[in-house]
Amino acid sequence: MQLNQIYQGDCLEVLNNINKIEKESIQLIFADPPYNLSGNGLKTVGSKTGGDWSMVNEDWDKMDETEFIHFTNDWVKACRNILKPNGSIFIACSYHNIGESIMSLKANGLEVKNIITWNKTNAMPNVTRRVLTHSTEFVIWAVKGKGWVFNYDILKELNPDKQQDGTNKQMKDVWNLPLVQGKERIRDKETNKAAHPTQKPEEMLKRIVLGFSNENDIILDPFCGSGTTVAVAKKYNRKYIGIEKEEKYIKIIEDRLMK
Repeated sequence: MQLNQIYQGDCLEVLNNINKIEKESIQLIFADPPYNLSGNGLKTVGSKTGGDWSMVNEDWDKMDETEFIHFTNDWVKACRNILKPNGSIFIACSYHNIGESIMSLKANGLEVKNIITWNKTNAMPNVTRRVLTHSTEFVIWAVKGKGWVFNYDILKELNPDKQQDGTNKQMKDVWNLPLVQGKERIRDKETNKAAHPTQKPEEMLKRIVLGFSNENDIILDPFCGSGTTVAVAKKYNRKYIGIEKEEKYIKIIEDRLMK
């Protein structure tokens, strides 16, 4: 098993290859899997409130419902096999796929401890005017066994909310974080558009990495995308393994790690 490595390939093939990732070797997994929302091509140009905007429309995010259920269960099962007996897994999701994620976790003997609500402080406007504006996503935290890592005091220090006297306060399960923008947003050098459609905030991964792992622990991201998980893991002295299927994102991840 090679650490501090990005594997290009299908996540199930890599996860199930014991020569690449040993059984019960990973302390923490953060997964940002396909939400299965692509296909309608919804977009707006020149919006006065949110600027140009389009929904995710990628081939890797298109499955029928039965295929998606089996896919979710298969990769969760593979992740369970490589988690340490006290390991944690975090799954990013929206209301569209939270049901499949929770059921797959339960079916594979993983216990859900919290569902973090990500309140997006700069959420995109509702262009259809037929539903409430979607401003939240979720991150499910589940554990494999007993004795999981939970750095209570570190999470209190990371909590931006303080007591009235200025002392640290317990971290709640609602995180107010903006969508990635500005200098943090990785952009395509040719088009200047977002290089990856679902880049997660570094602050989100900072809380997860520091709160639920210790230095030199191994952290894995089976859907590495823009590389936020592995970049934060490297920054805070954790070992990492990333898996990414799309070749166009591998270069982005490697450049980010070099920086």
